[in-house]
Amino acid sequence: MLGVGAPLATVASAQEDAASVMEADAADAGGDADSAPAGWNAGDEVSALSYDDANDYTINTLIMFVCAVLVLFMQAGFAMVEVGMNSAKNTVNILAKNVMDLSVGVLLYLFIGYSLMYPGSWIADGYLGSPSAFISRDAQVEEVDGAEVWAAAPTYSDGAYASNSADFLFQVAFAATAATIVSGSVAGRMKFGAYLVYSAILTGLIYPISGAWKWGGGFLDAMGFQDFAGSVVVHAVGGFAGLAGAIFLGPRLGRYSADGKSIPIPGHNIAFAALGVFILWIGWYGFNPGSQLTYSGAMNAEATTYIALTTTIAASAGAVLAMILGWGLFGKPDLTMALNGVLGGLVAITANCDRVGQFEALVIGGIGGALVVLGIVLLDKLKIDDPVGAWPVHGLCGVWGGIATGIFGDIPADDMTRGGFITVQVIATVVICVWAFVTMSVVFGVLKAIGMLRVSPEEEQAGLDISEHGMHAYPSDAVAGGAIA
Repeated sequence: MLGVGAPLATVASAQEDAASVMEADAADAGGDADSAPAGWNAGDEVSALSYDDANDYTINTLIMFVCAVLVLFMQAGFAMVEVGMNSAKNTVNILAKNVMDLSVGVLLYLFIGYSLMYPGSWIADGYLGSPSAFISRDAQVEEVDGAEVWAAAPTYSDGAYASNSADFLFQVAFAATAATIVSGSVAGRMKFGAYLVYSAILTGLIYPISGAWKWGGGFLDAMGFQDFAGSVVVHAVGGFAGLAGAIFLGPRLGRYSADGKSIPIPGHNIAFAALGVFILWIGWYGFNPGSQLTYSGAMNAEATTYIALTTTIAASAGAVLAMILGWGLFGKPDLTMALNGVLGGLVAITANCDRVGQFEALVIGGIGGALVVLGIVLLDKLKIDDPVGAWPVHGLCGVWGGIATGIFGDIPADDMTRGGFITVQVIATVVICVWAFVTMSVVFGVLKAIGMLRVSPEEEQAGLDISEHGMHAYPSDAVAGGAIA
């Protein structure tokens, strides 16, 4: 086998096991007396939980919480990348979208999305989960006959255990990531109300339903599909949703001349864009290593840090290859290509960071960086305006990450061949991408039909900060090109 090999393959956890955690939550976090050891069941005495087990639960919960915070911090990175690569007159609008897709996403994921993605029961087995709202608290104590017992036991899932609250925070951060990817594709011309509608539908329905097909134990998981931290489940969904939005909106005013010539619209602050990429790179150490889900014990600790290693290698390779290819194509070392190359490498390694070797990570990340440059050129040829390159980074590299897992990754089952593994990865990747693109095309198509999708040319020319929000991000003289007071 290629890559890390058997030692890492024996470590239980990863996003794939999150479904069993949700099942425990659905059972009121009390565990199953027939399967959980003493101390992990509702009604057990608190003292029955051994020190080692309590310590493992504590480590898993706290590290997952830290990883959730890192992934949430990625919202700042996405905001800075998008702000920096767009016109100054749309800064407030971009920041407002990033605030609200996180806030709206949290609420929709709390009310319906989390239970759809990690169903305790299914409406249609393997395809659609049963929705429910709110999160059951675990590790709650009551006194019975003078003894402390668990009113709700700590969540137990065959060693992959952490508090339900930490698990929700980690998973909702992923949902917010899928939603905010689209913001870059539609920047500068979408109505704010339309953005709120799309964000609610994506985080409440579209992303959780397809996510359940893999991470919730659905039909793609049963096929043997592997996507450790979401190259396809998260990034490709956001990328292809963004592609649908860019197509239905059409290009920004002035992006193409009357005869179809491409006219670049430079971003107003590349320093912001670079800062955003560095923030995203740091946040990815919550995204990928955090998806190990179980961190206690020597093997889990080593696996978590190994995932960070392959993630770092791929990001670096993506930056270098994107810089070199862009330099060759355009005659100058383009910083924006290198920045997007970092992100392309990160997206590509996200599906397979746990199951490939260091050289394979180098190849996967490097190809991801090259695909970003080629994807940006392709969209320009097709006259599809994606201001920050969201589809090349998240859509195209997400597809590559899913397929690269089959090409380079450890085969997940003894009875599966390399060709069979690649076939499974291709089929599942196509299914999820088509799902995201088609469903979001319907959403954007309806919004366009009712006149709710795009601002007027006059509003776009003035800038969405004024037309949609009634304010400037910067002093008015700075917007006009003068010095900032």
